[in-house]
Amino acid sequence: MGLYLGSKNAKPSSSPLVANSTEAEMNKKHVSSQQKQHSPELLKDNEPVEVVPTPTPPMPPNLQRIMQGGDIVERLGSYLDAVRSMDRSNVKQVIQAFEELPSGYGRHLEMKLLMRSWANFDPEGALAYASSSLDAKSERRFGISEALAGWAVKDERAAIAWAEKNYASNPTGDNPLLVGVVKGLMETDLDAANRLFLSLPKGTARWQSSTLLADKFAQSGSEKAIQWAESYPLDDPRMRETILGQMGAKLAQIDLQATANWAKSMSPEPGADRVTENLILKWARQDPQAVASWIDDLDDPNRKVHAMASLAWQWGLVDPSSTADWLNSYPAESQFDPAIVNFVSAIKGRDPEGAIEWAKSIQNQDLQKNSIHQALDSWKQTDPNRASQWMQENNIENNRTY
Repeated sequence: MGLYLGSKNAKPSSSPLVANSTEAEMNKKHVSSQQKQHSPELLKDNEPVEVVPTPTPPMPPNLQRIMQGGDIVERLGSYLDAVRSMDRSNVKQVIQAFEELPSGYGRHLEMKLLMRSWANFDPEGALAYASSSLDAKSERRFGISEALAGWAVKDERAAIAWAEKNYASNPTGDNPLLVGVVKGLMETDLDAANRLFLSLPKGTARWQSSTLLADKFAQSGSEKAIQWAESYPLDDPRMRETILGQMGAKLAQIDLQATANWAKSMSPEPGADRVTENLILKWARQDPQAVASWIDDLDDPNRKVHAMASLAWQWGLVDPSSTADWLNSYPAESQFDPAIVNFVSAIKGRDPEGAIEWAKSIQNQDLQKNSIHQALDSWKQTDPNRASQWMQENNIENNRTY
């Protein structure tokens, strides 16, 4: 192919696809040359020369451009043209074009297009190719998933049956191949995708499917996304906490106010704390004072303390002075110890001496000692002489026994 696309005088490639195309082009040029040099008017005793070209069609121009390379926009555009017109008659040509691309993660988009288009008319053929010809380390799982997704759009039951038949039995019933089916159903029937997700046993397939569905429901609007996340069964608390946390992180990127209202209305549970953490992670970068006011309005004291600890860490990293003023507005009570512990962790690298002074205000003695140890360890790394001097002044021989 390189010779064919390069030098005009190069010998054609031995590849049948390229050789036939090259021969056809050369025959066409020969006909044109003969017609110019030996037109009927100039031939007296001889008949006009006619050369019949090889009937094999040339390689499609879009695939030629793929072989030639070019920038990514042209390459993807050409490849998209090829897979869009893909059917049983030209599937081998499109596969050959795909295989000319560099293997590995760099061609995942092209692979997705190939698998989806192929699954439209021959899903089992696409799956057989993915299972046997794609690289097991970087491509096979992705290719199978995309082929199953394309199949599920047209025939959910057949795709599920293939996935169940072609995955080794697992005592728990976990079958990661079904993630591809969930992925395909999401595109046309989100409720059907959710039903399949909820029917999956605890394991890899359910966890991976939850991530896909969280993304999809988040795009459907805050109300629908929150309803989906909160509807997850209580009998699987670990996954429920994960799903609520995922949704909190995604909605905080899209609609801070809706996420804040949701977090405030939630009943106490681990998932509510995850939503609050992810909300504060995003919100504190924009308006930490607004977050502090929001925390003051929380009714549940445990949730309030957890939220204060999250804000003390996030705010302390960027504005220790304002964070200190905020913490000083609360009384010195043990319920606020977690917030001070996080504040000490946030400032110990830049102000270890100040961190130690704050650590001394922690009411719980075990938490206090641990925070002082951490601040001293950090101080020894940045200014060992000053740290040793402080320890002598405070009659501390070994900070680990303080």
